[in-house]
Amino acid sequence: MSGKTTPMMEQYHALKQQAEGCLLFYRMGDFFELFFDDAKQAASILDIALTARGKDSGDPVPMCGVPVHAAEGYLARLIKAGCRVAIAEQVETPEQAKQRAKREGTPSSKALVKRDIVRFVTAGTLTEEALLEPRRANMLAAVCEVRGSIGIASCDISTGRMVLESCDPGNLHAALARVGASEIITPDDWAGRLEDTISRPKSDFGSDDGERRLKTLHEVKTLDGFGDFDRAMLAAAGGLISYLEHVGRGDLPLLLPPRVRAGESQLSMDEATRASLEILTSQQGGRQGSLIAAIDRCVTGAGARQLADDLSAPLCDMAAISGRLALVHYLHQDPLLRADLRDVLRLLPDIGRALGRVVAGRGSPRDLGQIRDGLAEARRVRDFLSHKPDRPVLLESLLPLMGGHGALVDLMQRALVAAPPTERQNGGFIAEGYDASLDELRQVSGNARRAIAALEARYRDDTGIASLKIKHNGVLGYFIEVPARHADTLMAPDSGFTHRQTMKGAVRFNSLSLHEEAGRISEAGGHALAAEEEHFEMLAAQVVAARQEIAATADALSRIDVSAGQAERAAEGDWCRPQISEDTVLAIVGGRHPVVEAALAQAGDRFVANDCTLVPEDRLWLIGGPNMGGKSTFLRQNALIVLLAQAGGYVPAESAQIGLVDRLFSRVGASDNLARGRSTFMVEMVETAAILSQATDRSFVILDEVGRGTSTYDGLALAWAVVEAVHENNRCRCLFATHYHELSRLADRCDALSLHHVRAREWKGDLVLLHELANGPADRSYGLAVARLAGISKQVVARAKSVLDKLEKGRAKTGGLAAGLGDLPLFAAVQADDDEPGDPVREKLSELDIDALSPREALEILYEIKRAAEST
Repeated sequence: MSGKTTPMMEQYHALKQQAEGCLLFYRMGDFFELFFDDAKQAASILDIALTARGKDSGDPVPMCGVPVHAAEGYLARLIKAGCRVAIAEQVETPEQAKQRAKREGTPSSKALVKRDIVRFVTAGTLTEEALLEPRRANMLAAVCEVRGSIGIASCDISTGRMVLESCDPGNLHAALARVGASEIITPDDWAGRLEDTISRPKSDFGSDDGERRLKTLHEVKTLDGFGDFDRAMLAAAGGLISYLEHVGRGDLPLLLPPRVRAGESQLSMDEATRASLEILTSQQGGRQGSLIAAIDRCVTGAGARQLADDLSAPLCDMAAISGRLALVHYLHQDPLLRADLRDVLRLLPDIGRALGRVVAGRGSPRDLGQIRDGLAEARRVRDFLSHKPDRPVLLESLLPLMGGHGALVDLMQRALVAAPPTERQNGGFIAEGYDASLDELRQVSGNARRAIAALEARYRDDTGIASLKIKHNGVLGYFIEVPARHADTLMAPDSGFTHRQTMKGAVRFNSLSLHEEAGRISEAGGHALAAEEEHFEMLAAQVVAARQEIAATADALSRIDVSAGQAERAAEGDWCRPQISEDTVLAIVGGRHPVVEAALAQAGDRFVANDCTLVPEDRLWLIGGPNMGGKSTFLRQNALIVLLAQAGGYVPAESAQIGLVDRLFSRVGASDNLARGRSTFMVEMVETAAILSQATDRSFVILDEVGRGTSTYDGLALAWAVVEAVHENNRCRCLFATHYHELSRLADRCDALSLHHVRAREWKGDLVLLHELANGPADRSYGLAVARLAGISKQVVARAKSVLDKLEKGRAKTGGLAAGLGDLPLFAAVQADDDEPGDPVREKLSELDIDALSPREALEILYEIKRAAEST
């Protein structure tokens, strides 16, 4: 390159402006090249060589590149690193560029191939098999606000599933935590309201425009058949569809008719509760150690994604829960049926994602083959289950969805080879016998290839050069190659050969006969490829036309896989079918923590089961005992049992009676959130405040060590007040673990509160943790014994023991930390006095910064306080 900006760099800069901050993959032959800062960033992430290509405006141009055939792997790493990528493809061939240059009067030697951005690759818009996790949905969400209501539109474009919902602004974070989107789109006037979002023009989020787009997309005159959508939902849908059109450069992916997510029909959980219970990811951020990792026995990726959705949004509808449980029970009771069914399900390809790629225009012959094979297997599943007696209602509703594709399956079985390739540009995916004219073209091409082989043999005989070969490449086409030492024989004017290229150690030639045979191969091969491409487009169009029915089949199969997997997990762990009722009761016998139990089993240890019985007259348990004794595990296991039951699965217990829970809250452990300026204690208080303001009498709450993050007096006071508030105001089912022994006094004043503790014993100076729950208060905390277990030195533990003895003697003399608390009125009584006027003198004193006062100011304030006191 020269010191000036070349036409190619001018083209690059123009495309880079359109890339909107994305890395630009600039297609040059068999490579995607990156330049300037894009190259530096990509080279660092991908660990590839950073080079330079000439100069632009006098400066060296940093450059790196990735092969087109391997681009998906590099894209995956860039997307995982948080990048967005714009793909600039060559939209004409070099020959077309030369013809265009000729028409424009430009020298063909200076013809620059046209390029254009054909797609943006972002975290939420992936469809490629290599870029997606098979067992995890990839959600994209759009969020906006209309008249005080938040609209959320979410979809997984790899399967087309789309859900619309609305919520109050205060519930936005909880809703987004449930969706778990890889990418969130917001209007540009929302800057700063949510972290790590993609801003789009506010005009994209119009409710009227959203309604119009949905009607056009699904070719309907009204959306009433899909659900009751409010204006906020429609506005969010408009923003989502507009963004998908943008990243697809006008082409939309698979989007199925939207469904409404009704908040009251699902168990509500806030962001903190989801993180605390480690439902889909552990505290370390991976799947290992999470609830889903411990219970997932699905044999298909689609089933695993459906299970994750079930656990993210458990139900509050009795009929829906009972329907799922009945299907799990049906398969649990028949092990042979379950085993045979799971063997059939294992053969299923991922129909939903293959369909998504075909509809998005990114499908391959292999995707068509997967849809063909998947639909054929779906018919087998339907026929297999249709002959079984006493089928549950949910199964009866699923069976019809797995048939009805006979004509399409038969067509693709005749049209496609048994194992179609992943690439379509080289052909070879249409079965022999499907198209007679295509077979003839292939025969001509095959005969020509045989003729070339015969020609090679004849040339060897004629020239006496045994090492003569006829080869082919993408530049020269077919050519004759001989070692350099034999080149003179073919160079003779009367040899019948024409020199083409001299290589190191070899010389290449052409001949009239070879040219004629190569022409026949090229012509027949070109016509054959064009014919196969036409067949592909026809088959893809048939699939697109049946996309809703195919997607329904995929959903039905995933539901059956989830049910069979739940039944398998229940059989493995001796889990029980929960009894769901409308009562506010939680009665669990022999409950276990599914994740902890699985981890202990791997280590050869046994999990100690415990009962939990919360009823209206005993709905709040205060649980004491030592650290590491199992309090947090007990709290979490009961929350997880509720979640599993309302997701429609069996639970790890001997028996479980569960009154429907509307909201589930977990405040067990906390950490700093420095990004929001919150300490550990502040996080704890924010989460506790959410519980006290939102929990209803149908909620289930687990609270662990409230108040431990501040001073002893403050912490005890807060814990005391929180227990009273839960008991008197929220009146919900609650497990409250604490080290504050003083709280046991509340049992005398709160009629629905009972005392419990996790058992421990000291034996010959060692602490033995029994992990059993017992009635009554804990006798002590065993804190020094736990410290000794943790490796604190004997000297430090001995010193702590002497300090503790003195503290306890002092407390005995003063009546302890809780002295006088028993005389306080209950929380409800205190709350009733909140509106009474306060003491003005005390209020004035509390506002003073004494250290900042001058003597004169202090004297003036003292006179002012005296006057105020005399006037009251």
